[in-house]
Amino acid sequence: MSTSPSPGDLPVRRIDRVLAFMSLGLLVLSIACFLAIIIGTSAGGMQQADFATGAWPVVAMVVYVAPPVAFALLVALLIMTFVRRARANKGR
Repeated sequence: MSTSPSPGDLPVRRIDRVLAFMSLGLLVLSIACFLAIIIGTSAGGMQQADFATGAWPVVAMVVYVAPPVAFALLVALLIMTFVRRARANKGR
């Protein structure tokens, strides 16, 4: 059952959802890549995985790049929300 928002609440825009889910997706991807590196280093046994070839350099770069990008997306989302609320309160 859907409830209508109260007059004081602002509706959630599509860009807000996109930024939130992109940030969450990048964090989940980063954690998955981090776990892949941990498993790749420990499950090698006598034969160690070669981290200089294949997809491993990309996996390693995702671990370094994704968390700061996700944080920047969250900050952008917060700034957009605060600006929108300030404009809505100013108009009342």
